[in-house]
Amino acid sequence: MSPGHRSSLVGESAWHLSSVGFRHARASQDTLLDVSLEIPRGLLTTIIGPNGAGKSTLMQLLLGVLRADRGHIVFNGRDIATWSRRDLALAVAVVPQGEAEPLYSVRDTVAMGRYPHRGPWEREREQDIEAIERAMQQCDVTRFADRYVNTLSGGERQRVRVARALAQESPIVVLDEPTTYLDIRHEMALFEQVARMREQGLTAVLVTHNLNLAARYADRMVLLADGGIAAQGTADEVLTAASISAVYEWPVEIETHRSGAPQVVPQRVGQNA
Repeated sequence: MSPGHRSSLVGESAWHLSSVGFRHARASQDTLLDVSLEIPRGLLTTIIGPNGAGKSTLMQLLLGVLRADRGHIVFNGRDIATWSRRDLALAVAVVPQGEAEPLYSVRDTVAMGRYPHRGPWEREREQDIEAIERAMQQCDVTRFADRYVNTLSGGERQRVRVARALAQESPIVVLDEPTTYLDIRHEMALFEQVARMREQGLTAVLVTHNLNLAARYADRMVLLADGGIAAQGTADEVLTAASISAVYEWPVEIETHRSGAPQVVPQRVGQNA
């Protein structure tokens, strides 16, 4: 995609949420409350927040898996309720937080990313084969191609899930805590891969607990707390000592990485601090 084409997409909304609320069945309180948010196309938006803040529920609402109890969610200019499952699958590739691993080989699992592009009985075409091989190479899982996914380590399985999403070649990718189980090398490689996708014009939404990597790579950050948005904007606007200390209930200081990105430094507390 040309730089001019990419710049023409930046700023347009992929998702627009207005006063969205949601409560899970049998829950005593809302999981999300009055969430208003825009996720622009062509940028990397990271969603951060402590456990229980509502991040995964927000992802399910963005993907149409759950329906909001209140408010409106518009995806690519249309109410998300009007999108068919197949059309959403073509538009958005997903790396879930975790899932049951079927008894498929790595290559067959990555190939599932091509299903939205093919009929139910259609054989793989040349472009499918190329997309599958390219995705496996990008995620460093080619050497596992013939192994069953359930024989791999947690980090290796996660890379297979990312490869499956890349093979789908959708214009938007949503990643829910994709660096879980990954070592430093593969964690950095994943963020670098997402950054390259963004430079190619893709839209990425990434949920993560790694505040510092999120700050270095994200164009926009959204901080969730208690089902609402505590802060949103650039990393400098979101990662302040006051907001992070309050949301995570732990004292932090903010330093500056040599890249210019703010970095969160948790403080020791207690008698021996």
